[in-house]
Amino acid sequence: MAVPVSAPDAPARPVSARHFVRLKLRVMGNNFRGQGWRVALFVLGLFFGLWFAAGGFFALAAPGLAGESRYALLVAAFGGGLLVLGWLLLPLVFFGVDETLDPARFALLPLSRRTLVTGLFAAALISVPVLATLLAVTGLVVTAGALGGWLAALVAVLGAAGGLLLCVAAARAVTSAFATMLRSRRVRDLAAVLLAVLAALLGPVQIFVAAAVQRADWDRLTGVARVLGWTPFGAPWTVGIDVAEGRGGAAALKLLITALTVGALLLWWSRTLESAMVGATSAGPARQRRGPIGGAVGQLFPRAVGWARRDRFGALVARECRYWWRDARRRANLITIAVVGVFVPVMVNLGGSRLIEDGGQAFGQAAADASPVLVSLSMLFVGVLASVTLANQFGFDGSAYAANVVAGVPGRVELRARMAAFSLYVVPILIAVAIVLAVALGRPGWLGVMAGALFAAYGCGLAVNSFVAVLGGFALPETSNPFAMNTGSGVAKSLLSLVSMVASAALGVPLVVAAALLGDVWLWLALPVGAAYGLGGALLGAYLAGDALDRRQPELLAAVTPRR
Repeated sequence: MAVPVSAPDAPARPVSARHFVRLKLRVMGNNFRGQGWRVALFVLGLFFGLWFAAGGFFALAAPGLAGESRYALLVAAFGGGLLVLGWLLLPLVFFGVDETLDPARFALLPLSRRTLVTGLFAAALISVPVLATLLAVTGLVVTAGALGGWLAALVAVLGAAGGLLLCVAAARAVTSAFATMLRSRRVRDLAAVLLAVLAALLGPVQIFVAAAVQRADWDRLTGVARVLGWTPFGAPWTVGIDVAEGRGGAAALKLLITALTVGALLLWWSRTLESAMVGATSAGPARQRRGPIGGAVGQLFPRAVGWARRDRFGALVARECRYWWRDARRRANLITIAVVGVFVPVMVNLGGSRLIEDGGQAFGQAAADASPVLVSLSMLFVGVLASVTLANQFGFDGSAYAANVVAGVPGRVELRARMAAFSLYVVPILIAVAIVLAVALGRPGWLGVMAGALFAAYGCGLAVNSFVAVLGGFALPETSNPFAMNTGSGVAKSLLSLVSMVASAALGVPLVVAAALLGDVWLWLALPVGAAYGLGGALLGAYLAGDALDRRQPELLAAVTPRR
């Protein structure tokens, strides 16, 4: 990054937040220059962001337009709380966190910690999610104004602004803290598991809310909303409602709670940001392997791939296995697959809302109502979710992919090796998912149906994502943060993932149709047919996408190489 040099006689101007904002806008413009597909994806992402913002605006403004003050408090508290929770978890597990201005790039510059935090915080406010959130929460201003006049609307504006700052500060502080923790091998596993579990709680929260709305116990929900309004999750969003109901003192205290929370999050972020810039601490002396197996070459192969041939294919499998185990960014994806892969099928097939509503009394009835078709659909989703991780598999390598280009690795060998290494971790997870669901449903005879649908969807997903990775690969930031994304890449990642998931699910539909038409016969045929279908699809995808990779190696290398 070029640093402007002042004239000898001119006084040096202090660096402020506006310099970071201008720098981010310039970097964004440079990233889009000559990348028409990236501009198109960004525009499409902006369209979807505005579409969701419009939906959120009308949902938050509806109580005020209808004159329902009771519902206004519920919508503000619960809707705002889910919004904050989404900002905490969704960037970590799907879209990533914008790291256009990587903090590590400023480590050698004479910038104070306060200047760096305020500048990066201001730059973080320049993004599509922030714009969409801002437009959505203006619905609270409309509600407050309709119920309490201009004073309530003015206070709601202050609350919405504070809530937006709270969302961004929380997202940056949490991701920075986890990035620092994941540098330590001793806490990396625990941090990744906790993160994935927290992310998986989004589903239960939504189910709980849906069940509560169906029961319509408004007195209890109103009480919960008032309590939630005194927490950082609901405080900034309910201040306008408080003023409209004549509780000005409560609104002032909630604004104070919001300001103190934002300050605490920025302080936490500054601490973790500083340690991340200094560098990783040593996790202790490396352990020496006893008795090298197979000499110097054998030591490069993990024990899990000791079966692999000592050739180009085996070397690629061994390398990918080590990367998937040691790279924090890849490992976070594996943990997400494990947690979400177990949670979604269980809640879909057992009726999550009924289980929460009836306190578990509906468990037996839900298990009895399950069908092979519904089970196959849920397994189809899990298999597709597992394979979508490879939609940008070359982006994990970045500039290191140049070694494969120089070595002239054939595309088919490259893709087959990557599929094999990834499957060594994912296939056991898929088998565990099938076993857990079979036990939960009390249907051990359906294990073949579950595993067959899983393997079929997973194999088809590997084939589709091979094409997506070759044709639509993009660069990831060179940072220790496993959840970081460059500006525009978050939108690209989400759209590419959506395309690959739809295509993979479409290819796996024949297994669901077979489950619906063949009846009990499919219980015996599902596993061999599904496994053969998935394996054949994966090999065919590697064969066809390998030819495309051979032609596009230079272009792919340029696409996945981070720009400095």
